[in-house]
Amino acid sequence: MKLYLEQHNYRYAVEQMLLVLFPEERPEYPDLQPQGEEDFLRSTISRGAVWTTAHTTLRRNGKTYRRFARAKTATLTGKLQTDRILQKIIKLSFFKAACDCTGETPPWGALTGIRPAKLVSRVLEQGGTEAQADRMLRDVYSVQSARRKLCIDVAKAGLAAKRSLQPDEISLYVGIPFCPTRCAYCSFVSHSVEKSMKLVEPYLQSLQEEIWDAGRLVKEAALQIRSIYIGGGTPTTLSAEQLARLMETISKAFDLSHCTEYTVEAGRPDTITAEKLSAILDGGATRVSINPQTMRDEVLEAIGRRHKASDVPKVLQLARKAGFRDVNMDLIAGLPEDHPEGFAYSIDAVLEMKPENITVHTLALKKGSRLALEGREIPSAQDVGEMLDYAACRLREAGYVPYYLYRQKFMAGNFENVGWCLPGYEGLYNICIMEELHTILSLGAGGTTKLVNPGTGLIQRICNPKYPYEYVDRMDGIKEGKRKLLDFHRAADFHRV
Repeated sequence: MKLYLEQHNYRYAVEQMLLVLFPEERPEYPDLQPQGEEDFLRSTISRGAVWTTAHTTLRRNGKTYRRFARAKTATLTGKLQTDRILQKIIKLSFFKAACDCTGETPPWGALTGIRPAKLVSRVLEQGGTEAQADRMLRDVYSVQSARRKLCIDVAKAGLAAKRSLQPDEISLYVGIPFCPTRCAYCSFVSHSVEKSMKLVEPYLQSLQEEIWDAGRLVKEAALQIRSIYIGGGTPTTLSAEQLARLMETISKAFDLSHCTEYTVEAGRPDTITAEKLSAILDGGATRVSINPQTMRDEVLEAIGRRHKASDVPKVLQLARKAGFRDVNMDLIAGLPEDHPEGFAYSIDAVLEMKPENITVHTLALKKGSRLALEGREIPSAQDVGEMLDYAACRLREAGYVPYYLYRQKFMAGNFENVGWCLPGYEGLYNICIMEELHTILSLGAGGTTKLVNPGTGLIQRICNPKYPYEYVDRMDGIKEGKRKLLDFHRAADFHRV
């Protein structure tokens, strides 16, 4: 779509709404004004003494739609506040015009952010009620009823987690960027061990070096580890001996006396053995994730998974026998060869196994995935909506509650990913990273450390190299970059409010 921005340059805000409302379109910024009856969108900001107004003119299929949104000019104080408010009214004016054009309202209305529950948390922390938060989501952003309830429930879980945290606590992420094979929907930087087995040992040696260095930094900064997540990739691609060695290094490098949750993403059932589960438990983990993604063999084959649906309950029993009493299982709505009835079967099959956590993802069709490159057919947005509606209804009936959610670009139907759990089994790490409650120290290739000051809201990032071979070669620079942790957490304004 041809985009014309006047009196502002908030391209990202306009492009976010374009992606949500017209996902088939790509932004263009032509030099010449629109000719004839061609489609375009014009976004303009005008400032007055009392009101600042965003105007949108949308021409599509020979018809023109005009809408506006405004904010009081007096509220535009400071660059960050001004940027936030102007982007909000730009998006709202675009949203209104697009809804007039299409006659449809997306499930999340005008919200485009990754973390919609943050809006509700802000209302509740400022003394507002759940009813007020619900009205805000409905009247300002046009969020549909089921998503408003999700948002409020997740915000309450996030605030409960926040109250449990201490100012000196952080979480730790350790990344293992290897998988047995690459799934058709995956765009993460991960390496198939079939092609890169020789990288695994050098990578682990470098990772252990970073772990030891990070342990010294955390001690010097007088911080405590509250939760740990070993993710990937697929950490159980490693052997039992390699897992034991890695987890022993973590336990020796860090004081884990304050750690209340330790997750290892076992992930793919075909990588899980009794020996590996024993090594994970002995290494200190309290929680594992076993991810079938679907309980239908034809869908597993379509996405390039090697295990069978019948393997999943067997692996769960191995985890129970090993001693794990907190297990998560992932499912994905919108996979190729799936349909609402098939997804309902997967939900019911997983519920029969009674894991403590069930995470329901919506397929995000990323550009680098094989599904996107091959142009594979996937379920429609309407079908995905039916899948998610069934999941939410059945999970609530079974006693599960939503405790974290996030959204991604290129997500089928503009829906969401939701973590559900039995009460008391909320995944603290998942809440902390999604609601940005405290610092997440991230180690390994592709890891992004997020330094969070809960008092000021300031967030800084430290990014490790994406690829394992770059990570191995650049360890000195990686360790030097992590020293920002010290200055950040020693800042005079670092406190919880």
